[in-house]
Amino acid sequence: MTAFHTETGTDLKKAALFLEADETVAIPTETVYGLAGNALHEKAVHKIFAAKKRPLYNPLIVHIKGLEELDKYAKEIPAVAYHLFEHFSPGPLTIILPKKSIVPDVTTAGKADVAIRIPNHPLTLELLNQLDFPLAAPSANPFGYISPTIAEHVMKQLGGKIPYILDGGPCRQGLESTVIGFQDGVPFLHRLGALRLEELQSFLPDIRFKMNDNTAPVSPGMLSQHYSPNTVMYLAEDLSPIINNNCRKKIGVISLSREYPEILPERMVILSSNADLNEAAPKLYAALHYLDSLELDMILVERMPEYGMGLAMNDRMERAAAKFS
Repeated sequence: MTAFHTETGTDLKKAALFLEADETVAIPTETVYGLAGNALHEKAVHKIFAAKKRPLYNPLIVHIKGLEELDKYAKEIPAVAYHLFEHFSPGPLTIILPKKSIVPDVTTAGKADVAIRIPNHPLTLELLNQLDFPLAAPSANPFGYISPTIAEHVMKQLGGKIPYILDGGPCRQGLESTVIGFQDGVPFLHRLGALRLEELQSFLPDIRFKMNDNTAPVSPGMLSQHYSPNTVMYLAEDLSPIINNNCRKKIGVISLSREYPEILPERMVILSSNADLNEAAPKLYAALHYLDSLELDMILVERMPEYGMGLAMNDRMERAAAKFS
């Protein structure tokens, strides 16, 4: 793999030139930073997989500039897909649809369907409007590690492996997009995400769930082990017994609003003092990155309430903790 002197900046022209040359560029979205490349060129897509060390069986999401582009890359599009995109996009919604042949098989991991979304970040939308191709863009981190929500996370993880990071500031929502697909006309939820389940169910009350597949996932985020720090991590509703049983160890804690006086302040991250899940969600990955940098013996994460953004947060932390179970 080519070694780069990775730059960070807000130069859209520079980012576009790299992408037009089939290089990869980290881009900001409202969810997490993505590692982008020309979704229609196999060479560029292979560079995404190589930089992340991502297995080729795990498909990528294709980012388009607007709904008017949907039928360029997908076919047999049900009316409900248009309805969902019209209501929730630009935004954190990804829909899996039958692909047109213009989309190479490597982008979809050999599958006949393509995952498509319209991101909601002004810099990335402006970048897409300067390009004549869509962008394949999984999260801009090594495969299986914590997703990045600021440019510094990307630099720490992929610096030297990519030429440019387009810095759009902190990601507003901080969790990946919600992914849905259709099977014989029936909607399926494949990944919980920044679009709350309750909002989705108001449009798709009959949606079913298929969110786990370790062999042939139809969507990103379906592997049982993902989003993990390097530090040993545990998820629990009440962290106090674990803290008390490991009093000699260096422990970091992430909680919604509760304070744990046994934990040093610099090792304690409270996501929302008033237990607001919408405030907490964008801070979750950043908290995990921070504690993972402290060389602790373990990180303990408090399970969130099972509603709203708490559902997606728990989903991510269950998959993160699975590495250590």
